[in-house]
Amino acid sequence: MDEDMKEYGLTILKGVGESKVIWMFSIIGEIEGHESAQQQTKTTQYEHVLPLLTKAENQEEVEGILFLINTVGGDVSCGLAMADFIASLSKPTIALVIGDSHSIGLPLSVAADQTVIAPSATVIIHPVRMNGPILGAPQTYEYFQLIQERITGFISSHTGVSQQKIQEWMVKPGILSRDLGTIFVGQEAVDAGLFQRVGGIKDALEQLKEQISQREKQADNR
Repeated sequence: MDEDMKEYGLTILKGVGESKVIWMFSIIGEIEGHESAQQQTKTTQYEHVLPLLTKAENQEEVEGILFLINTVGGDVSCGLAMADFIASLSKPTIALVIGDSHSIGLPLSVAADQTVIAPSATVIIHPVRMNGPILGAPQTYEYFQLIQERITGFISSHTGVSQQKIQEWMVKPGILSRDLGTIFVGQEAVDAGLFQRVGGIKDALEQLKEQISQREKQADNR
């Protein structure tokens, strides 16, 4: 278990005498995708996340999963793959954002059943960016639009905020210095409809345990 903590930021929470467990999974640093990040960069690697979540989904003793999120974003394709995977889990899930949930980190944060953001945590929504040479052609613009629609569509479907509103936040000038986008801090993100409540680890665990309890009651009533 110590090795899992070191390599993947995975912790198993278990009460005394209890056979059931809650997984706490960290999504921290840069979302590393098809290309490796620099060695000094802290990353969450999607090729590690997906097999671990598959393992959690398949284990009956895992009652729920807490995602601890502090990310500056990263690979869009792999970030969306992780977000879709989190959303498809049958286990009760909750995401706690501490520090940052920037760029592709936002879909990852809202993919869980419930969402909590720390009072000082920030959310940044901005247009899709691409590194390296870019072909200046209409097809390139259309491709960027397609990627942004995938992102805004996912966020909208998991928050209830309209795609149009999210798109407006993406391209809003003036908030980010010399750039486009919108920053929300703590309660602002809740007021905007992106997150359900402001809180910390105590609140997140209480909400997750409540989800688990409700699920057990529903199972007993069948």
